[in-house]
Amino acid sequence: MPYRLIPIDNSAAPSLDISDRLRSQLVYFMTPPDEPQVPPLEPNDYWIDAGQAAEWLADGVFELVSPLDGERPTSIELSEEQEALFEWLTANAIQHVRVSET
Repeated sequence: MPYRLIPIDNSAAPSLDISDRLRSQLVYFMTPPDEPQVPPLEPNDYWIDAGQAAEWLADGVFELVSPLDGERPTSIELSEEQEALFEWLTANAIQHVRVSET
């Protein structure tokens, strides 16, 4: 695994190794940085809303809006690695993560 997620808002939690593929997918799950609950983020930082992460985990899917068809979102089943990410986030009460190369 070429990347590691470092929890910023829970320093007692372990880090999580992730693949290059999941690294590129983090933008699907991040809360927009201009939302009021999102603190200032450094480069390679992501804020993933805890409630949304728990919902995706419980549902086993997330919705993705295609840039080609913004009117109809598509439900996509979570991969094993995405599911592991949301389990890690919810189990450790993490929302703010930083990506680091391993």
